[in-house]
Amino acid sequence: MTSAPQTIVLIHGLWMTPLAWEHWVTRYEERGFTVLTPGYPGIEPGEAGVAALREDASAVAGVGVREVMDHLTQVIEELDTPPIIMGHSFGGTFAQLLVGAGLGAAGVSIDGAAVKGVNAMPFSELRSVFPVLKDPANVHRAVPLTPGQFHYAFTNTLKEEDSRRAYDRYAVPTPARILFQGGFAAVTPHATTTFDFSDDDRAPLLFVSGGSDHILPPAVQRQNYEKNAKHSTAVTAHTLFEGRDHFTCGEPGWEVVADHVLDWALNPRAGILDAPTGER
Repeated sequence: MTSAPQTIVLIHGLWMTPLAWEHWVTRYEERGFTVLTPGYPGIEPGEAGVAALREDASAVAGVGVREVMDHLTQVIEELDTPPIIMGHSFGGTFAQLLVGAGLGAAGVSIDGAAVKGVNAMPFSELRSVFPVLKDPANVHRAVPLTPGQFHYAFTNTLKEEDSRRAYDRYAVPTPARILFQGGFAAVTPHATTTFDFSDDDRAPLLFVSGGSDHILPPAVQRQNYEKNAKHSTAVTAHTLFEGRDHFTCGEPGWEVVADHVLDWALNPRAGILDAPTGER
């Protein structure tokens, strides 16, 4: 009998650092798990890492999907046993790609960006990423969001003052190359976000959506779920949390999401899952 995983790897998304997971780390450690929060190359943990990138983001300028995948793969392969891999936003994309590479005991993509083959692109997503993609020269830069852009893309269900507090604590310039690689994967041969939807041997995979998410609306995760469920016999599931925005790691009620995804990862089941309500 295989023992349950005791390690959780949490992967942050664009415009964020490992600090975004601070509440989840505490909650999971209180349940007895070892929790790792690796940053992308050039991103250090903690408040100091946020401050450093705001001062000088050259360390992440030009970092792409392959560089992040190589780094995360090394972190996971050094573990004694396969971990639960969870990611938020583009971190969810990395979680899916890592599961597709044969890593992890289970994968969770929370508000995840599309892999190649998922072409849903709602208007609110286009509006959210346009400040980066409008200038092709940004591909070699680390690009920030303004507080207003962050409020629209990440925290649209929060009051402006609450959004600003989240922005001031967590938001950093992001390596735009990752966004370009993801956004133009459909027309890129051998794109770095290529995923095998017909892989029957991968670990279980859960997609989680926020019903009010602007930057990565539910249509993106729903199409990803449907393609996996249609073409693979591996366990695939999807949960929609109505009314939640993209700031899943810190938006009020994050505890419900954190507990739901961990409980699922410890006992994976397939299909469309009802979202739990209330806080434990």
